[in-house]
Amino acid sequence: MSEGPGFADLVKRVRGGEPEAAAELVRRYEPAIRRVVRVRLGGRMAALFDSMDVCQSVLGSFFLRVAAGQYTLETQEDLLKLLATMARHKLAFQVRRQKAQKRDVGRDVTAGLSTDQLAATESTPSHKAEVKDLLHELDRRLSAEERELVALRNQGHEWNEIATRMNDSAEALRKKHARALDRVAKELGLEGG
Repeated sequence: MSEGPGFADLVKRVRGGEPEAAAELVRRYEPAIRRVVRVRLGGRMAALFDSMDVCQSVLGSFFLRVAAGQYTLETQEDLLKLLATMARHKLAFQVRRQKAQKRDVGRDVTAGLSTDQLAATESTPSHKAEVKDLLHELDRRLSAEERELVALRNQGHEWNEIATRMNDSAEALRKKHARALDRVAKELGLEGG
């Protein structure tokens, strides 16, 4: 995929919580996530998991973390690699969970929905509201110090600059930031244990 002139602007707008930018990102990159999942689904697992379910989980985690300034994305290839890795990890987690719970894959019944019946990836008012609600919940669940870390990362500050400003080590603040995002993602059900 060639680098588009608006990629940096799109990421900046997504990071700023702009629902239209989030919808554009979904429109552009959701098919790639679904391909990664479908390639890895095989046998009876394909009957249990729909690529759309994993894709929505990936995008929920991505939007939460990009809005908090966790990712540095310079190219479309960086974004595609990140989303593919997230999809592989989420699918692996779901498969492990199925096996750990000793579920009989042959007995589980799917909802019977076809891909035509699943939600469209176009920018809908409900999708925009979901993104807005997700960002609001992120902000609400962070402590004041965590919100300050997120704000500084979103302003483009590097960890060394933030460490100087907050009188702490860059590594400690980076870990605090990551742990806060992990905690909120789990609280919101975006990531498994």
